[in-house]
Amino acid sequence: MRLLLVEDDMMIGEAVLDLLRAETYAVDWVRDGKMAESALATGEYDLVLLDLGLPGKDGLEVLRGIRAGKLRVPVLVATARDAVPQRIEGLDAGADDYIVKPYDLDELLARIRALLRRSAGRAEPVYEYQNVSINPASREVLVDGQPVLLSAREWAVLEPLLARPGLILSRAQLEEKLFSWKDEVSSNAVEVYVHGLRKKLGAGVIQNVRGVGYLVPKV
Repeated sequence: MRLLLVEDDMMIGEAVLDLLRAETYAVDWVRDGKMAESALATGEYDLVLLDLGLPGKDGLEVLRGIRAGKLRVPVLVATARDAVPQRIEGLDAGADDYIVKPYDLDELLARIRALLRRSAGRAEPVYEYQNVSINPASREVLVDGQPVLLSAREWAVLEPLLARPGLILSRAQLEEKLFSWKDEVSSNAVEVYVHGLRKKLGAGVIQNVRGVGYLVPKV
């Protein structure tokens, strides 16, 4: 999954960036509101983690612009503005959730997972498909009840496909979820990870739609 981190505080931004990348998320980090708008205009994101007190353009204005532009990306507001009227204003402007600084990092990850589940139209915390189940919270993958070890990149390919069975994701869309701006992208990276997943999970779990992309079939 690819996230946009919008945070002007260097210490907080570096800590959150390291945390999210350790959790196998591809993350782009910008430090002001105008850069956030530029990133959203040129890239696809699964979630935006948005500070409100930003230079250049206030985060609340960025949020209103996201919703005015009909972008459905989940937005988790993370800010020191903790007064109830301010939280209400942020939620009414289109935020999906709100976390107040200083926040617990484990709680931040749990809120991100919850928003990603909801955006996929799911409520259950564990994704299951035939004999395969994955737990985004623990990063545990089971096949026939037995644990299977995936690489971080294999996980990043599997999770969005298994979260939405029947949805075709192109190679370019999967690359968007795998790599942030600074990552070097090899031309056959997605094919390599899909091949590895098929060997570990079974050939029928991820199917190729010729000339279009990949999907996990609906049961």
